[in-house]
Amino acid sequence: MTDFEKVKKYYQDFDEKERLKKDASGRLEYKLTMKQLHDYLPEKSKILDLGGAAGAYSIPLAKMGYQMVLADLSEELIKQAKETVTSQNISNILSCDVVNAVDLRQYQDEQFDAVLLFGPLYHLTEQAERQQCICEVSRVLKQGGRVFASFIPYLSGSIAILDRYFRHPEQVNKENLQEVFSSGKFRNQDKNGFQEGYYPTTDEIEELFAEFQFQKEKILSIRGFGYEKEEQIDKIEDEEMLQTVLQLIEQTATYLEIVAMCGHAMYIGRKGDRT
Repeated sequence: MTDFEKVKKYYQDFDEKERLKKDASGRLEYKLTMKQLHDYLPEKSKILDLGGAAGAYSIPLAKMGYQMVLADLSEELIKQAKETVTSQNISNILSCDVVNAVDLRQYQDEQFDAVLLFGPLYHLTEQAERQQCICEVSRVLKQGGRVFASFIPYLSGSIAILDRYFRHPEQVNKENLQEVFSSGKFRNQDKNGFQEGYYPTTDEIEELFAEFQFQKEKILSIRGFGYEKEEQIDKIEDEEMLQTVLQLIEQTATYLEIVAMCGHAMYIGRKGDRT
């Protein structure tokens, strides 16, 4: 079972509030994710941002006119979100709730036009937990509504654990390195650093959502071939070249090889009828 206390402790120490602003990798991820949301979200949607941390997406989407419900496991991040909502007088944030993604009982059936699931699937290590999460997402989502779910693909995530060993050997030993390659689960050996990780294949993600009424519209790499080139891309001064690079990143983002090897990925699906 996932140790949710470890996950909460990780986000107490990690600067999730500024992750998408303070470095080039976060800024590229934010820009390309917002492009997908702009393309797929209907106007005036009511959206559940599940695992939305301190509101990195909820707050700008609320300012754009979307009705947002922000939910996260971390009391600290929800506190930060509430402070921002109050200080900026943001009216379209309907609530900021401390919620575990496997238990959405406080939300009614078919309440939302869309659900953003940007985080929980990074950490839910057990299949039953992932099934419960997506079952709940399906329940609160209106018929025809969309889910946007980020995940860390198996190869990209597993290989990154070897890189973690080079940087933080106290977090990785041969046992948990072998475990992540055999099962997709990462159990950190230390109290510091990323905790309770799960890295699925794209087939696993498709099967998980299909089990709960979802029809896949797209699976893409969030940063595409810009992954680990973010600093260089961020420094491109020629605006036409920059736009060409961003266009090519988006154009190739659904290639399976890029999804598998280029960091965070996203599943976009529509809730359909059970067959």
